[in-house]
Amino acid sequence: MSDFLNHFRSKELQQSTEKVMPAVCPYCSVQCSMELLEQTAITTRKFKPKPSKNDPTSGGRMCIKGANAHQHVYHQDRVTRPMLKMDGEFISVPWKVAIEFITIQFQSIQAHDGQDALGVYGGGSLTNEETYLLGKFARMALKTKHIDYNGRFCMSASSLASNAALGIDRGLTNSLSEIPDAKCIILAGTNIADCQPTIIPYFRKAKKNGAYIIVIDPRETTTAKLADLHLKVKPGTDAHLANGMLKVLFDENYVDEHFMESRTDGYLEVEKQVESIDLQEISDITGVNVDDLKEASRQYGQAENGFLFTARGVEQHSNGYENVRQFINLVLATGKIGRYAAGYGSITGQGNGQGGREHGQKADQLPGYRSIENVEDRKFISDLWGLKESELPRKGVSAFELIEKIDRQEITGLFVMGSNPVVSNPDSIFVEKALKKLKYLVVVDMFISETAQLADLILPTSSYLEDTGTMTNLEGRVVLRRGERQPPKDVKHDWEILAMIASALGYEKAFSYSSAEDIFEELRLATKGAKADYSGISYKRLDQEGIFWPCPNEGHPGTNRLFDQSFAHENERALFYPLQGKKQSSMTTVEHPLLLTTGRVMEHYLTGVQTRRSPDLNKRYPEPLLEIHPETGAQYNISDGEIFQLSSTRGSMIIRSKFTDQIRKDTIFAPFHWGNSQSINRVTKGKLDPYCKMPEFKLTAVSITPLVRNSSKNPEESVSMKR
Repeated sequence: MSDFLNHFRSKELQQSTEKVMPAVCPYCSVQCSMELLEQTAITTRKFKPKPSKNDPTSGGRMCIKGANAHQHVYHQDRVTRPMLKMDGEFISVPWKVAIEFITIQFQSIQAHDGQDALGVYGGGSLTNEETYLLGKFARMALKTKHIDYNGRFCMSASSLASNAALGIDRGLTNSLSEIPDAKCIILAGTNIADCQPTIIPYFRKAKKNGAYIIVIDPRETTTAKLADLHLKVKPGTDAHLANGMLKVLFDENYVDEHFMESRTDGYLEVEKQVESIDLQEISDITGVNVDDLKEASRQYGQAENGFLFTARGVEQHSNGYENVRQFINLVLATGKIGRYAAGYGSITGQGNGQGGREHGQKADQLPGYRSIENVEDRKFISDLWGLKESELPRKGVSAFELIEKIDRQEITGLFVMGSNPVVSNPDSIFVEKALKKLKYLVVVDMFISETAQLADLILPTSSYLEDTGTMTNLEGRVVLRRGERQPPKDVKHDWEILAMIASALGYEKAFSYSSAEDIFEELRLATKGAKADYSGISYKRLDQEGIFWPCPNEGHPGTNRLFDQSFAHENERALFYPLQGKKQSSMTTVEHPLLLTTGRVMEHYLTGVQTRRSPDLNKRYPEPLLEIHPETGAQYNISDGEIFQLSSTRGSMIIRSKFTDQIRKDTIFAPFHWGNSQSINRVTKGKLDPYCKMPEFKLTAVSITPLVRNSSKNPEESVSMKR
């Protein structure tokens, strides 16, 4: 027997093969590069991921998600052929049949309901090439104005705020390499240690070099443990906290008057507004004591340089735009921008969240951050595409408003690519009901997601190991991802799918690409002279290194630091913004007495469609856990580790408790990576920011109810505790 096994192992070894594939992690906005060694034998297949030591952003690091990203690519649940729903079940069909069904259905819908009855819903993980092509597909091949994407829920507040205040929106105004030399760093609503863990060493090095780190978050996150000062702010009060800090800066003369006078507008109005602020009132509103508020302001104000970073904790509110503008006021008041180790940044969430909002899948934008309502921008793009300017649709609506139009049956056909709106949208029960009203739903995905389950047709798409294209990371650095693995036989790249459908609709010439690089060459032309200018970037250059935009010509090195000489407005000045919102009344009620905030965990990404199919990641974090203070749990008759019902005015979901004393007693936290009955967005509401249309994800009044009553307690006592 042993001789047979030895012979078998020897034969297996002889027939084994090894393949090294370059890869870029498909998950967060750091976009860490790596190599994946695939070892294949007769009966086994093994993988060894190895981070790239030459990666200028990650510095040769890789997190747990990146190390296991390949697992979903090889998962048995992967969709590998077009799937058509017949009699309530999915059956595989040839691509020719699938494209014919789409063409017939979409043409029928538009003939009956109008051109704008078709909607397109994209994603922030698509490559720049596919982002660009999706916008062109919607506006040229489908002739619809209704296109938006899931990045609306990620970056819209900071994007609009940065454009309004600074004239341009790029995630970080400086490269990460400058962080270690900063003297003070404010991290507002960002948990980098769990969400972008490979860049946390920059902050640790800054602390080692003497930087004073301030974290603003209702939870004591892993990132907060790095802080010298943690401001445990009450959810929804960020703008007031920033306004209070601004008052201290003005009152105690920590402002840079020369910078404000020479490079900004509007500071006098803001200074006058903060004069009347009472710091004790700010403390009462935010839950941050006056001494801590003053200490944070002084440390930031007196530092010779520094960074202020925001993320979803500040931005995912129905007043997210105002929140970000108030924090940018702090940056402008102290002149900490446009020079070495001094700047502002919004920590992008999705893999291509930056590029995803630059190149045309946002309702009001054309490639390169051109505006779809600007006559010159419209003419530039329509000339490039071979259209009359009048044929180019006007702006559409935001992602959640698109769902509302579906509910009202103003949109009756939908094409979804790279997104899972049933789980990612707020008020997901409403979203699911709305999508069921569609006449035809097409979903492009690797798996049968919660949204794909509702589809009439699912189209299989390639993975990050198979799909070549560029991504733009959180710094604004464009990187090239080479996809060298062959996809399964009947799987297409996203750009190929778009080209096939466009050709069937009569636009073969305009979509006749032979590679992703062909599309990028057109993208370069489309962005030339625009704010997000990629015209000087080429695949040849990107094969050597990543390049920061704007990069206006091939001899340009790229712009790793913005605003050193001027801001991007016509007058070259930045703009302060006085607080417009009223003081917020209590969000809670007797029926819903707790504040729910949501976010991410290290092991999962977005709606979990990919990471929940990674056995190693799912083993580490198999279900959503609701963080709740032990005293709060006791008050509402919830035990540690207990499954219970979480409810709001919008709906209910089931979740297990996780006691922690590192969260405010009036606040609970849940991750959003799960669907169906465990989707936290079953309870969030679709209230939108009036400016950027960001939904209110971070502030929901909820109640918690045990599924099984503890019989040892007096029933009257239980009712009292619930109240």
